[in-house]
Order: sequence, then C-alpha cells, then structure tokens
Amino acid sequence: MDYFERPASGERALLVHTHLTGRAQAVSVVEDESEFRELARAAGVLMLDYVRTSRPRPDPRYYLGHGKVEELRQRVEQEQVEVLLVDNTLTPAQERNLESALHCRVIDRTGLILDIFAQRARSYEGQLQVELAQLEHLATRLVRGWTHLERQKGGIGLRGPGETQLETDRRLLRQRVALLKQRLADVRRTRALGRSARLRSATPAVALVGYTNAGKSTLFNRLSAAHAFTADQLFATLDPMLRRIELATIGTVVLVDTVGFIRQLPHTLVDAFQATLEETLQADLLLHVVDASNPERDRQRAAVAEGLQEVGAGTLPCLEVFNKIDRLEAVEPHAEVNAEGVTERVWVSVLHDQGIETLLQAIATRLGASVPLRLRLLPAFAGLRARLFAHKVVLQESVGVAGEFLLRIQMQAEALERLLLAEGLQLADVLDTAPEDNGSWISAGNAL
Repeated sequence: MDYFERPASGERALLVHTHLTGRAQAVSVVEDESEFRELARAAGVLMLDYVRTSRPRPDPRYYLGHGKVEELRQRVEQEQVEVLLVDNTLTPAQERNLESALHCRVIDRTGLILDIFAQRARSYEGQLQVELAQLEHLATRLVRGWTHLERQKGGIGLRGPGETQLETDRRLLRQRVALLKQRLADVRRTRALGRSARLRSATPAVALVGYTNAGKSTLFNRLSAAHAFTADQLFATLDPMLRRIELATIGTVVLVDTVGFIRQLPHTLVDAFQATLEETLQADLLLHVVDASNPERDRQRAAVAEGLQEVGAGTLPCLEVFNKIDRLEAVEPHAEVNAEGVTERVWVSVLHDQGIETLLQAIATRLGASVPLRLRLLPAFAGLRARLFAHKVVLQESVGVAGEFLLRIQMQAEALERLLLAEGLQLADVLDTAPEDNGSWISAGNAL
C-alpha cells in the first residue's frame, strides 16, 4: 500500500453521500443533506461541493463505486481538496483504501462528529470524555497512520525480536484509555455524591434533552438566568450545566442542560459520555425540546427517543417543548393535554419569550402539585424540621405539650416522600391526625 503525507490543514472539503437503494437502506436512516452540511459548517471546513451517489449496497473496498472513486480522485487533484467528508459510516479498511486512492484525508460521519466535539469541549470532564471517544475510535485505525513504520526497532541494543512501532503505539493507547476511564470513574463518583445530596434534600431535577440545535441552551438560560453558550449551529453545547431555579408550589428545582442527540450518534460517544448522561437518568422530569419549525422534526423526535432508550432513560416522565413557533404561521403559545388531563406538550418561542409562563406551570404540574399537610415531629427529628424550613415549605409552626414540633406545610407529595426516605421515615410516622388547635400557631417566619 502506498503511503502519503497528509496536509497540515484540512479546510478545503468535498462532501459525499451515498444513498443505498438496496435492502440495507430499508433498515437505516437516510441522512439529510442539510444536516451533513451543518455538521461540516460546525467543523469549520470550506465546503467546495456536495457529491451525491447511489448504490444498491456498499462496496466492500471503498463503500463508494470504483467509477465514483476515480471521479473524486480527479477532482481532488484539480481542486486541491484537502479532506473528503463522507456522510456514511466507513470501516477502517474503507477509510484506508479511499485515502490511498484519493491521496487526501478521508473522514466519515463518526469522525466528523468526534472532531466537532473535540473543538467544543471546554470543561475537564468534557475533554476527558472526548479524548476517550477519539482514542477508542482511533484504536481500529492505527494501522493507517503507521503503515510506513511497520517494522522492528533497530539500532545498537535494539536489534532482533521486539515490538514494532505499531505494537508500541497500541500498547500506549491502551494505557491512555485505561487512565481516562479511571479519571471518568472519579467524575462519576463525584457526580453521584452530588445526586445523593439532592436526594437527601428532596430537590427534584429537570433535564433538558433534545436534538442538537433545538434551543435547549437558550431555554436553559431563560429559565435559570445562566449564561450558557448558545449559537445557531450543531453541538453548540457539549459540557453539562446545572442550575437551581425556583418554581411556584414546588420550591427549588435543579435544571440540567445536556448535550444534544443526533441521528446515528456514535456508540463511542454514548459510552464516553455516560457520566454526563447519568444526570439524565436521575431526573424526575425530562423536557424534550423540539425545533417545531424543522420539517424533519418527527424524525428528530424519533432519534432522541431512540437515544434516550439507549442510555436507559426511555421510561422517564417527559414533557415535550415545541420551540421556535415564531418561525411558524398562526401558531400561538399553548399547552396540549391528554385524555387524563396531563400536559404532554407546550408550544413556545424561547427567543421571543412567548409561552414561558405556560411552560413553568406545566413543569410544576408534572412534578406534582403541592398539598397542605400537618406534621408532628418529635425532638429527635429536628434535622427534618430544619430541612423543611430550608425548602421554604413551612407555613406555620407550634410546639406541642410534649415538646414536639407541629408544622403546617405546603409541599409536593413526592418531594416529601424523598425527604422522609432520606431520614428513614414514612409519612405515617410524622403525619398529625389529631384535632387542630387554631389558637397556638405562629408564622413560619418567627419559628426559627
């Protein structure tokens, strides 16, 4: 096999998509030309042209047909193409063969998404996750870069049997992957501690999920007054963010912004971002943000549902948020409820601040309406009393004849159950069923 030196830059690109017309196409998703163009734009390349081709099935050697490969070779030479972006998933051998035939760098869909992630990762955790995904993707492709060094080490003291350069690289790569996995395990433990603290404090969590560029970070900023980076491009958000917000009748809620999904999301990314996606698994409610103006929104919704199923979050309670209604005609902000009266979908325009109050009410309703309760807490339960005051759910308080605390609270039932569970209690242990004495109550503001 011939070896060539790759250019230092890779900005001038040809985009290629092969439409499969055979049986294999019936079980795969046809990727949109516009989406792949957006991926290329997000990667920062200069797109020279978009080449379309079709085949009944992939060619084992090139994926593309031999005639199309020859056509591309001529264009690469004439137009000084530096990189060929293929909107399909190539095997390592197919990548290697195409690069040898075209004499330019070849990147498939998975490699392009990994490159975008590498550019966007800013946090320590995000950089770890991206590097792990890249190395696992690279592991099967090392032979491509080291073909010209596939020989034994030489020199004084190094002659004879020993490691080839390729074997050395594979060993170093395995060591680096093991180190990254260990560091990500530490991140998971840290996140688990944070989730345990939220569980003890009975703080519900709401996670924003959705297709990339649907408007999740814009909604996150609007609800939490945060300053997460937003842009009209795919994968503008990579690093997760958590903020506390206050909801009427619910109290404090943790809002989580997550990385966007995309069709055919590489499995290496799903595995590497498990630490981030665990925040989604622990959410009490998912806000599935949908770009209502996108003509492919139903396919995008299906892709997100498939991604959530893959990470184990497919059965969590979900509220759909149809965003960007300002781009639609005659659509006003409104909520849709099912036959049981449960809000399933809210239509909003986050950019123009339309329908936000309706959305907040829907979130509070889905998390559970707060209910008035009277509690009788023994002195031994002073820690529970302090947590109830910290949640600002205590309306009034009095002290019983035996020194117990009598509390009137207004709180979401599931949140109270989580709080009691953290204390090893049940509602029956603290519920006050005695006749009420209206003369001994004092306001919560004077209780502490």
